[in-house]
Amino acid sequence: MSTSEACRVSSRRHPPVAVLIMALLIGLLGLFRVMQSPQFQSYRTLDVIQLVVSGAGFGVALFGFMVWLLRPRW
Repeated sequence: MSTSEACRVSSRRHPPVAVLIMALLIGLLGLFRVMQSPQFQSYRTLDVIQLVVSGAGFGVALFGFMVWLLRPRW
């Protein structure tokens, strides 16, 4: 394996920092939008926890699907 090939393969293993920052920014903007809602005080803690866990599970499933799509085909 040549050096340029090794660099290309290793760069695929780590997601770009910009992608992670963008995802964090979008998530924080959504959170702040919900917090500004007048109904925010009426949300029960259990409902919020359920939504967060459901979103995390969906995110893991989506990530797994993307890894499956981008896997090397031998």
